[in-house]
Amino acid sequence: MKDVVVLDYGSGNLRSAQRALEAAGAQVQVTASAELAAAADGLVVPGVGAFESCARGLHSVGGARLIERRLAGGRPVLGICVGMQIMFEAGDEHGLVSPGCAQWPGRVEKLQAAILPHMGWNTVEPPAGSVLFDGLEQQRFYFVHSYAAKSLELADAGSAAVKPPLVTWTEYGERFVSAVENGPLSATQFHPEKSGEAGVRLLRNWIATL
Repeated sequence: MKDVVVLDYGSGNLRSAQRALEAAGAQVQVTASAELAAAADGLVVPGVGAFESCARGLHSVGGARLIERRLAGGRPVLGICVGMQIMFEAGDEHGLVSPGCAQWPGRVEKLQAAILPHMGWNTVEPPAGSVLFDGLEQQRFYFVHSYAAKSLELADAGSAAVKPPLVTWTEYGERFVSAVENGPLSATQFHPEKSGEAGVRLLRNWIATL
């Protein structure tokens, strides 16, 4: 059984994420301890609410450095909802631009849609070779958000050994990034912990990579 830490930095559906991960077969701790989070097989970074408050809370517990150190060692991290958004360079909410963890280039911005927030079940368009969505290509997942990343383009490293990220897309008013698989760093804009059996299966797929 793999050991997973859900990082408690003052934001996120911590207990819901814990229950879903346990249902997917992991041994789970919810903690703000950097030591436990660094040692775990997998780290989950949830997040709900405003980008700025989540980013501030993450920095307050040394979360950005913790994520950086785990990824440098090839140790898996999974971001959920705003926990995915803060992996980007910045978030722009109501004209307030807040820095993120800058693991990926780009800015999280307001969706251009007739009704916000985007709340409810929606389909996804996973790329070929996706591990997260193995067996889930036709499933729907649960979203609650008004902001999203609309592009993800990493600079060409000039090496065939460096694989580009696998990006999953969803349509709501416009296309946005709904999941990313980038080496040890994965993330979903939707909430797998609120997505029923499909969400548990996705978490099980992630746990199998630990």
